[in-house]
Amino acid sequence: MFERLREDIRCVFDRDPAARTTFEILTTYPGIHAVMMHRLAHRLWRAGFKWQARVLSNVARWFTGIEIHPGATIGRRFFIDHGMGVVIGETAEIGDDCTLYHGVTLGGTSWEKGKRHPTLGNNVVIGAGAKVLGPINIGDGVRIGSNAVVVKDVHQAATVVGVPGRVVQPRPAGPEDARRAAMARKMGFDAYGSTKDMPDPVATAINHMLDHIHVMDQKLEEMCKGLKGLGAEVVDLKLPDLGPCKISTESPVTELESDEENPADNT
Repeated sequence: MFERLREDIRCVFDRDPAARTTFEILTTYPGIHAVMMHRLAHRLWRAGFKWQARVLSNVARWFTGIEIHPGATIGRRFFIDHGMGVVIGETAEIGDDCTLYHGVTLGGTSWEKGKRHPTLGNNVVIGAGAKVLGPINIGDGVRIGSNAVVVKDVHQAATVVGVPGRVVQPRPAGPEDARRAAMARKMGFDAYGSTKDMPDPVATAINHMLDHIHVMDQKLEEMCKGLKGLGAEVVDLKLPDLGPCKISTESPVTELESDEENPADNT
């Protein structure tokens, strides 16, 4: 038991840069408290002391905000960061070296008895607010993004995002990525939302805008060339950066206001 506790403390140092001392972890980390009490409650559960195990898990929930059913099976070096709002169901199974953040639910989708909660492999990370529901299998090394809702099996080493959860397939950088980056630089815009691993509506909208601006820019250049070919005089203007503009606190004086203040100048 003490060897398990030492492993749990070491894994906190590995995964939380805010951890400073062993004493701090033992006295201020609710995730550690919840896991310690669950290991004792789980032993009581397996020994047939069901009511006592439920009482102990309920006390742990009062003190930590983390609800772990004593029937859940948890592997070694399990870390719950922050922890508030974490719920782990009775038939959930968690492998070694897994990490859960606050608001995660490993829940069921049926009222029938039997296996109804997820099974997590080793080295699984589940982001804040994610829900993993039903008797599904999550493979080794899976990463589940914040607020994702997963209701289907996930193969190992995959990344899951969205509602409902979908596996993100990494893709190699293509010519459109370089073009979009060049257009963003030309506009003075930092395309922070344009990521290839985490597709979201903001990134999609930004990419479409950059593609549209690229086509419009090409059309405008062709029009200028045509006008120059017809002998028209076209002034080459530098595209201004789309950075934050400075607004003067002094109100500008119009020519009309200036004339009203100095009526002698109008005579």
